[in-house]
Formats: sequence, structure tokens, C-alpha cells
Amino acid sequence: AGAGTGKTRTITHRIAHLVAGGHVAPGQVLAVTFTQRAAGEMRSRLRALGSAAGAGAAAGVGGVQALTFHAAARRQLRYFWPRVVGDTGWELLDRKFGVVARAAGHAGLRLSNDDVRDVAGEIEWAKASLIGPEQYPAAVAADGRDIPLDAGKLADVYAGYEALKARGEVAMIDFDDLLLHTAAAIENDAAVAAEFRDRYRCFVVDEYQDVTPLQQRVLSAWLGERDDLTVVGDANQTIYSFTGASPRYLLDFTRRFPEAALVRLERDYRSTPEVVSLANRVIAAARG
Repeated sequence: AGAGTGKTRTITHRIAHLVAGGHVAPGQVLAVTFTQRAAGEMRSRLRALGSAAGAGAAAGVGGVQALTFHAAARRQLRYFWPRVVGDTGWELLDRKFGVVARAAGHAGLRLSNDDVRDVAGEIEWAKASLIGPEQYPAAVAADGRDIPLDAGKLADVYAGYEALKARGEVAMIDFDDLLLHTAAAIENDAAVAAEFRDRYRCFVVDEYQDVTPLQQRVLSAWLGERDDLTVVGDANQTIYSFTGASPRYLLDFTRRFPEAALVRLERDYRSTPEVVSLANRVIAAARG
């Protein structure tokens, strides 16, 4: 689905159609996207569809959960944490700058604020790519990444950062950990998996071209062996590759799910023909 082709309208109407047809209850649908703004737009559209439905079968479509990956994982982890981990609490680490700086100091490095931010970004890339500190040097060499420090030193900081978060009576969890722990809870605990999969029966992913390996792991855990999944995206609009996102999950979707229906949205309702023509010429010159 290219730019301006009505992606959000299409997927919200698909959700309403599933609810109206009795295929799924509104509370059993989880729609995920990548920004709070996009999630809010989806919720607004669903509420409008629910209002328009009146007393019809789709009237409850406004009860569908539309969240970011991280917001959905945070809710699930809050619920399942006591069962999986026990009484040990956790707190969300909103900003990792201070912890990364301390980890760098413990590794014998004196970094500028800009370097600390760059190192924090590398840690985020590694975790989103499912790469641990031990695998980091080989992974960046294979990827040809331009990194701010020697790979071995950066791996030391990464390992120290993880150790510092785990220290203390309350575990510190960053945004990537929300996804990691949620996926692990479902993958490793049969009772958690059964309860979750009974709660949610249908999944919708917007902007699927920007999913990272970590987010795909969470989505796969959510699904299990099921295929009640709708994704929408455009490989030409992949904008988060610097965070580990890859369009390959979108492009390979029909290989993973051979029975999937592939629908192409190709008419741009947003732009003039001149803008569309120019954009297509620019995209045609892209490589990779």
C-alpha cells in the first residue's frame, strides 16, 4: 500500500467488518502500530465507525485496542509479571543516558554527551536486532555499521549497562526490555500463552515495513500457531532501518503465510498527479 492510498481507512474497515460479521469480539482484537499518534488516529477512526454503526453488530468496534507495540507489551507485562517472576518489582527506565554513562565509566571510558547518546543508540539497535553484548562485535562487522567506538569496548559498555539495570531490589526495564520480557513470558510459560491467546484472537499491524526483529518476535509469540493476522505496509516507506527495522517481514509475508490474501492499494488519494509522478521517479532510482 503506497502513500495516500487509504491504509488506515482500509484496516479500520476490515476490523469493523470482522466484528460486524461475528468473526471476533471487539475486545479480542489487538491493533498495533509504531507511534502514539498513529495509534490515536486508529482509535479515533474505530470510534467513528462504532458511532456510525449505531446499534448494529459493529457498534462495539470502538472497544478494539489500538496501541503501539511498546504500550501493548507494557500492559501485558504488568499483568503477567507477578506470575512469571514473582514478588520482585520493576520500573520502566524512561531515559537510559545516565545508566549508559555509568556503564561507560565502569569500562574505563570517558565519553562526551554526544558519544553517550550514540552508544545508547547502538544498544537500542542491538537489542531491537536481538543481538546480545557477546554477539555485538561480529554483528556490526557483518553489517558494516559505522559505530562511535571500538566494537569490543562498546560491547563492554552494553554488558555493563545490562548489569546495572539488574542491580538492586527493583529491576530497571528499558523500552526494548518490555518487548523482550513479554515475548519470553509467552514463549516460556504455557499457562501465560494460553491465557493471552484466549484473550486475543485477531491481530492487525500497521506500517509493517518498519517492524524490527524484536517486534516480530513479540508478534510471533502473540500469534503462536495461528494466522489471524492482517498487516499493511510499503517497503518504499521504511524509515526506521537505523533502529533495526527491515521490510523483509513485509516482503516475505506471503512466503510465511502461503494462504494469505494479498491486496494492493495503488491509487494515491492524497497528492496531485505531478507529485505522484515525481515521487515514483525518485523511488525508482533507489537501490536495495
